[in-house]
Amino acid sequence: MACRPAVPSLSLGLPSIHPLPRRLDQAARYGLDIELFHDDVLETAKDITGVHTAADSQIKAAAIIRLLCDERRISVVCLQPFRHYEGLRDRHRHAERIEEMKLWIHLAEILGTDLIGIPSSFLPTTEASGDLDLITQDLCEIADLGAPRGIRFTYEALAWGTYIDTWDKCWDVVKRVDRPNFGICLDTFNLAGRVYADPAAASGRTVDARTSIVSSLARLKHTIDIKKLFWVQVVDAERLDQPLDSKHRYHVAGQPARMSWSRNCRLFYGEEDRGAFLPIKAILEIILLDLGFKGCLSAELFNKSLANPDPSTPEEHARRAIKSFRRLASDFGFEM
Repeated sequence: MACRPAVPSLSLGLPSIHPLPRRLDQAARYGLDIELFHDDVLETAKDITGVHTAADSQIKAAAIIRLLCDERRISVVCLQPFRHYEGLRDRHRHAERIEEMKLWIHLAEILGTDLIGIPSSFLPTTEASGDLDLITQDLCEIADLGAPRGIRFTYEALAWGTYIDTWDKCWDVVKRVDRPNFGICLDTFNLAGRVYADPAAASGRTVDARTSIVSSLARLKHTIDIKKLFWVQVVDAERLDQPLDSKHRYHVAGQPARMSWSRNCRLFYGEEDRGAFLPIKAILEIILLDLGFKGCLSAELFNKSLANPDPSTPEEHARRAIKSFRRLASDFGFEM
């Protein structure tokens, strides 16, 4: 059994602080491919043209990023996240997003990847509809848009998604879309962070945490079609020493507690010494052993540490990522 290790570009340092070439150097040094955040396309476009959102600037930026990766013999394995797309109530805005997706498909081709990541929307209910027919219609539209170009899409349930916040709901949408190039992303943090953990609770866990995770994983084992599992993100998180409420240092007004926790406290797999406490190994037993996933594993970490301006930040995070993958390989007996 072998899995390919990758790390998001954003998990090696913030684009506004740490230059992309420096982060790519460290990914190459530790043998990690790249899950490219669109933020890096925009930042590179701004650096070379001064205009980060223009389509021609982004196209030039993608070409430069592809060259930087080729020089380091690493690959872009996914472009993400295409945020806040499905179920928009404003259909004029929906049409604008379709034009954006056409550009993303072109960017993906330039970058050499066939995979685009779509996280579930967390827009307020005034802006996004929970109508599953509309959500399905919107996702079918982009699946059909990408199919002739060989582009696949992977849909992910964020733990704080407005309507789609569990893998079960995400899988239901994937089945409804029913396209060969449209599959599911399983993120160990978002899965455990919704059914097992609650950063706003004193215990850090939901009331029925253990029962819920056991039940969820049992369903996962017997539900997911491995052919539709396009992407797996592996990450843990720190248990907070106090509830993430309005008095907490990570609190942001209007931001769900799980989102604030995610942005500040994710940890790599196996970092119990840093406070990791989620049942990630149990989740991976289902994904890697029972379902038999053999694709790319991405160590998608968000943490306050990424904003550290020290030039050693990218190296530190790349080193931690590969150490995590080696722990994972040892735990599950596979080669990298």
